[in-house]
This record gives sequence, C-alpha cells and structure tokens, in this order.
Amino acid sequence: MAWFKKARKPIAAKKAKESRVPEGLWVKCPGCAQVIYNKDLATSLNVCPKCAYHFRLTAVERLKMLFDGEWVEHDPNLVSTDPLRFTDTKPYETRIKAGFASTGLKDAIIVASGALEGIPSVVAAMEYGFIGGSMGVVVGEKITRGIERALAERCPMVIVCCSGGARMMEGALSLMQMSKICGALAHLDRAGLPYISVLTDPTTGGVTASFAMLGDLNIAEPKALIGFAGPRVIEQTIRQKLPPGFQTSEFLLEKGMLDLVVDRREMKAVIAKGLRFMGAAAPVVAATSAEASVAPIPEPAPQG
Repeated sequence: MAWFKKARKPIAAKKAKESRVPEGLWVKCPGCAQVIYNKDLATSLNVCPKCAYHFRLTAVERLKMLFDGEWVEHDPNLVSTDPLRFTDTKPYETRIKAGFASTGLKDAIIVASGALEGIPSVVAAMEYGFIGGSMGVVVGEKITRGIERALAERCPMVIVCCSGGARMMEGALSLMQMSKICGALAHLDRAGLPYISVLTDPTTGGVTASFAMLGDLNIAEPKALIGFAGPRVIEQTIRQKLPPGFQTSEFLLEKGMLDLVVDRREMKAVIAKGLRFMGAAAPVVAATSAEASVAPIPEPAPQG
C-alpha cells in the first residue's frame, strides 16, 4: 500500500565553501616548489627568491626591465601576409590571430629605442607567447630595421632572444631572415657600434644559428635552454645519451660558446657596463644658463 512506502530523498551534497582568497595571487616555483606571492615575484623580476629559478618574461616586461623609463616602439603595425597560405592542423592566419589575442602583439617581437642606464640604445625583445617566438618575415624585418636605426643614430643594439627558431609556416622566406639580419649586423660591426645578445630560455633553431650567437658580448640567463636542435632530436639522431645539463647556458659557458651567465636581477647593470667598455656612453648634458653664470672666470695670464 502507498502509505507504507517512504519516499527517499537523495542527500544533497554540501556545497563547498567558496574561498575568500582570489585566484592568481600565488605561484608555485617549478625549481624548489616554494609558493611565492605574485607581487614579491614581480619585485624580483620573476626570479624565485629562494632558488633563483628564472620564470619567463614577456617582451614588454623585458623592455621595462632594461630601459630607464619610457621608450619609443618602432614599426608596431607590421603583419605577416601569410605568403604561402600555409595550413597544418589549422590555417596560419588563424595562428596569427590567436597570437595577437594572447599577447596583444602583431608578431613575435618589439623593437624600441630608449635609454639604458643613460645610454641611448635600440633594444629588440622577442615574445615567446606569439607562436613560440618563431622568426618569420616580420621578425626579420623589424630586427633589421632596428639595426639600421642604431647605425643611423650611432647607438648600440641589444637583442633579447627567446625563440623556437625559424617559422616553418613561412618556409624559405623565414630562413632568409637569418642572412638578412647577419648582413645588417656586419654593417653595425664595421661602423664600430656595439651589439649585445641576451639569450634566454629557450633560444633554439635558426635564431641560435644566426644573430643570437653573433654578439660582441653573448650573455645568457641561468639554466636557459640554448641550442640548434632539441636534446630529444639529437639523442634520436646519434642514438646516444647526452651528458647532464647539455644545452643549458652553464654547459655552453663551460665550452666557450658564451661570455657570461648573468642573473636577471643584475642583467641591466652588466649590459650597461659592457656597453661602456665597448665605447658607448650617455650623452653629455650641456650646462644650463644658471650654471654657466656662476662658472668661475679664468684669470688673465700674467704678462711677462
């Protein structure tokens, strides 16, 4: 009978209490598993205060780190025309739009002019978030124009490398950028102007095989992956195990491929010191009229 039956109601799951702590305030260090407050990490230029693990930076963050204040960006509106109409798992044009949506940049580099510890400089910073920082026609053209600007203004050139190599979606056109940039750097060298290359994690492929290793001073961040082919590809090719730490910046320094491995927190000072050593200097500021008015008047030479 119906009145003997008891309707069973499912036990409602207790709702988990919502956390009052906003997301994204803390980050876990991949090097030592230390939990770091985001603001503290930003203060230390995204370097773990405990183990000195170097988190990756965006191109904009690199420029903020190196320039004294404001800078002037050059050629921000250059965009690839997708010359090969390339499609793999998705059209190349779609990848470009996705890169723009995630980074706000139209390609994988920013070239800008500004003062670096008072030294007028042209700095090119690569953006890994845009198709792996790969080098296509736009990247090659913007770097070349930056070098030509440094040549015209008689100031040093600094390139911060962070790239997976040449962009396969542009085929041989991307490979041509290697020789184009190297040719421009040769003109800079003949003019006696300094070029410093900063290699960060990762710097691989055609970028390593060209301008990344051509600096008058080649500086790398600690434990950065630097090489042409990746370790897995090399092991499969030579069918041998690679030594520990292979292709890290410390390994390359030991083998004579780099000049310095520098902590990011000291990078700006080291670059400025290198530029001064190579002859670059801050412009001499002329004395103001007030300063000139109080300058001592030289006494006349005694007459014999």
